[in-house]
Amino acid sequence: MSRSRIMTEGSEIECIISFTLPLLVGNLLQQTYNVVDTMIVGKYLGDDSLAAVGATGSITYLFYTLCIGLSIGAGVLISQYFGAGRPDRVRAAVVNSSVITLIFAILATIPSVLFARQVLTFLGVKANLLGRAATYMKIACAGTICVAAYNWINSVMRALGDSKTPLIFLIVSTILNVILDLLFVMVFKMGVGGAAFATILAQGISAVSCIIYCFKTNADIRPKEGEWKIDSKLIQKCVTTGIPIAAQNGLISLSMVALQSVTNRFDEGIMTAYTATMRIEQLVHQPYFSMSAAVTAFTGQNIGAGKQERAVKGYKSSMKIGSIFAAVMFVLFAFFGKNVIGIFVNGSRPKEIGALALIITGSCYIPLGAIHITRGFLNGAGDTGYSLVNGITEVLCRIFFSLVLTRIAYISWRGIWITTAITWAITGAVSILRYKSGKWKLKAVK
Repeated sequence: MSRSRIMTEGSEIECIISFTLPLLVGNLLQQTYNVVDTMIVGKYLGDDSLAAVGATGSITYLFYTLCIGLSIGAGVLISQYFGAGRPDRVRAAVVNSSVITLIFAILATIPSVLFARQVLTFLGVKANLLGRAATYMKIACAGTICVAAYNWINSVMRALGDSKTPLIFLIVSTILNVILDLLFVMVFKMGVGGAAFATILAQGISAVSCIIYCFKTNADIRPKEGEWKIDSKLIQKCVTTGIPIAAQNGLISLSMVALQSVTNRFDEGIMTAYTATMRIEQLVHQPYFSMSAAVTAFTGQNIGAGKQERAVKGYKSSMKIGSIFAAVMFVLFAFFGKNVIGIFVNGSRPKEIGALALIITGSCYIPLGAIHITRGFLNGAGDTGYSLVNGITEVLCRIFFSLVLTRIAYISWRGIWITTAITWAITGAVSILRYKSGKWKLKAVK
């Protein structure tokens, strides 16, 4: 039964919250793939293995987010066509975006698997960690196509106002991931490679089952006879809409790679703390990711229907909610940061470092929320070109501040997390300025 939902009527905030909640649950479950890996690797294989896994994080995140960016671009087109009442263009966009996603996933996988050791060596991963890090990276990157497929069908369904269907399959695959993690690492003794393999296998099952079900039950995306064809103009739209978002994600990921390379210069205690805080911050990001996706779909449908004022009201309400969440998380980490870090690591030094790090970055969670929510609004309005500006801003900030701050004697390793906080503050301000410029009003997809 189709769960497509028109979001051009009713309470703006009700539409966004009801859409966000299943997304949030899904994103949190998806993050448990990484959290379970971290906990099992850290507790059962040791801090060195956790540091090895952490050394690959920015690279695997790079390929994942490029795929996610392309899928968001497809979602922008689909949401505006759906809001405008053009079902034939919705189905055509589904077909052509799937082709782009598949091709890109394959192209992204090959070099990351073939040159894993060389890339990690370039990033300064220590010799005693290199073998385990390369193993984890090769297996994780080989599963890029699974990540791309799931995020593609997820983006398609979100564009149609359905955030619940993909969640059902994700719940099953998350349980499977926990079982496989324990089996491969603790029973079969496959080390860090087992943790990586468990994750991609679970993600692949989620993607395939969700795609099959959605195409069988939802007529809005199922092409009719004669519609399974390549449309060069539509592919061009998919690319021009999705590439700036993918480029933004890629640039942000490259900035994380640069920050990772700076982190790798420090000792393993700091690397372990960095890995743990990254996992925690990925969880903190999830409400913002979820609301951003909800705002994108909400804005896309309403812009497509010519209801610009309604789209703006939804954006402003989302910003208020994001600020409240930021304040709550900062208070939590300020008082219980060491307890939270202790879930992931054993050593007292990584706990001390990680607790301080969470306070530093937590001070800028409000601008972090502004980045995600404003980005979601601008993407939904069709102003995806701004994504590139957003990505460039993050790259410049992370590279500049990490290189400068970590070389100041008193700041030293603290500069890793101070860099993140400053980057969020500057990028958030730039995002707000873009929204206030009003350029997004002229960017609707035709």
